[in-house]
Amino acid sequence: MLPNRSLLMFAAAALAAGCAVGPEYSRPATPIPERYLGQTTVAQRQAAASADLIAWWEGFGDAQLSRFVTLALAQNLDIGQASARLAQARAGIGAANAALLPSGTVAAQGARAYQSVESPLGQVLNAKPDADRYGSSYEVNAGALWELDAVGGLRRGRQAALADYQASEAGAVATRLAVAAQTADIYISIRGLQTRLDIARRQVATQQELLATLKLLFSKGLAADLQVRQVEGALAQVRACLPVLEAGLDTAMNALDVMLATSPGTHRDELAQAAAIPVAPGIAGAGSPADLLRRRPDLIVAERRLAAANARIGVAIAEYYPKISLSGLIGSATSIAGGNLFTGGASQASGVLGLRWRLFDFGRINAQIDLAKGQEAELLAAYRLAVLRATEDVENAFSALVKREEQADALAHGVDALTQARAASFAAYRKGIVSVIDLLQADETLLRASDTRAQAQTESARAAVAAFKALGGGWEPSRSKMLAKQ
Repeated sequence: MLPNRSLLMFAAAALAAGCAVGPEYSRPATPIPERYLGQTTVAQRQAAASADLIAWWEGFGDAQLSRFVTLALAQNLDIGQASARLAQARAGIGAANAALLPSGTVAAQGARAYQSVESPLGQVLNAKPDADRYGSSYEVNAGALWELDAVGGLRRGRQAALADYQASEAGAVATRLAVAAQTADIYISIRGLQTRLDIARRQVATQQELLATLKLLFSKGLAADLQVRQVEGALAQVRACLPVLEAGLDTAMNALDVMLATSPGTHRDELAQAAAIPVAPGIAGAGSPADLLRRRPDLIVAERRLAAANARIGVAIAEYYPKISLSGLIGSATSIAGGNLFTGGASQASGVLGLRWRLFDFGRINAQIDLAKGQEAELLAAYRLAVLRATEDVENAFSALVKREEQADALAHGVDALTQARAASFAAYRKGIVSVIDLLQADETLLRASDTRAQAQTESARAAVAAFKALGGGWEPSRSKMLAKQ
């Protein structure tokens, strides 16, 4: 009895101390700058209206854009998959918690048997007068088993399951952010393509009018054939752009429908009426690179996976130590009649102190520990790389936002200048100073500049969406109870 008592005292002491084998986890330090390189430039170019990071799409001031993003967050099937993965991870926590608690079973059975006279026992019974060759037995038992977590291996398993759940929760948030950004990006592209289509159609009309005028002048010997051919070629080029733009618009509208978990074409009528390209708002509260560690859900995913890998080292190390378990059974059994169950004579009970020790399997345990440590080292490098790439994403997004806005501003000035030039050309045409050909060419130049400006406006708005996404905009970290406990 002494060895068993010693083992029990060891297990109780270990549980009371709350010790757990394996390294304790702490979030690794990451060398990141105090400010973004482009933060000052972005702050200097803030628009009149600034968008809060939590619901940045509202800052564009476009009701349809906000509506589509809201629908996507409610209906998107990628988010549905992420939610299902989160439920699976939650089940993993339940299993890990259950492993720390005793398990119980209840079993009952009743049997009735007839003994053959041809068997040895049957012959003995048959030789006795009035022997009953029928037999009955009844048994009811309740049992319990508890594996004592003496060295903390099960607790490390629970820590790993909890970290996995937190990673899944952050992954679900990352999916929501990606869906919001992609929906906004597609919507902006649709409005940009519609604007460019309108400009291209006006270009076609202008080129057709110019070609008709030149043909009339050519028929009177007042224009060269070269001019007619040049305008015909320019008209063909503009016409060739229309199918490309229309195909791109169809593709974008279909993509938006899929983002909303609807069949392609569902929202086409709603989007048929062209609208202005959304104007990118300023960025309020961009924060610092250190803020990315709590704002970017993909970084939280990488960090929680690292924490899970660290805990699994303890799970592997726990295999070095003996596993101690307590089991017990209490019940009643009788072979006479069911009415005799639960009487004093029919009661039965047992208690067992179990020990399992992989004493001659340390080679495999060493390999499992090395594997766990290798996985942790891999995930540590992955986390640090993810932090660097997240900072790179923000810097690239800030640079693209600033440069696209500069391009859009420059083109806006150019369009204004060409608009004035066209007005001057029209005034000169009315006075007979310039020909209708000069006027139509001024129109065509203005339309080309307007198309380039529309592209720049679209890319500027899309760059803003990319910046909000890179900053982890679209959610409030403090609302996540599980992530707040990490």
